[in-house]
Amino acid sequence: MDLRQAKYGIGEIVRHRLLPFRGVVFDVDAEFSNSEEWYQSIPENYRPDRNQPFYHLLAENSDTHYIAYVSEQNLLADLTGGPIDHPAIGEMFSNFDAKSGIYQRNAPLN
Repeated sequence: MDLRQAKYGIGEIVRHRLLPFRGVVFDVDAEFSNSEEWYQSIPENYRPDRNQPFYHLLAENSDTHYIAYVSEQNLLADLTGGPIDHPAIGEMFSNFDAKSGIYQRNAPLN
């Protein structure tokens, strides 16, 4: 199967196309790899195609912080320029480059 290249990379800030949240990408799956139960829980008229990149996000909205799993078709680049205020940011990322709007991943522990 010929898989598409992911549009967004680790450390990039994105926002959901339909829902009011934004987040920083911390992992990318080339295609859907969550549970069937999770997939079926999405209303059918909103259910994304499985054969596209899916993104793991440290997400936030006006009320809370959480982990989100979102299809590429439902993401847009976040152009606000501001950092994400998720409590787990420091576990995965070291710096936020305000000029590029991208978080720098922590160096791996060896």
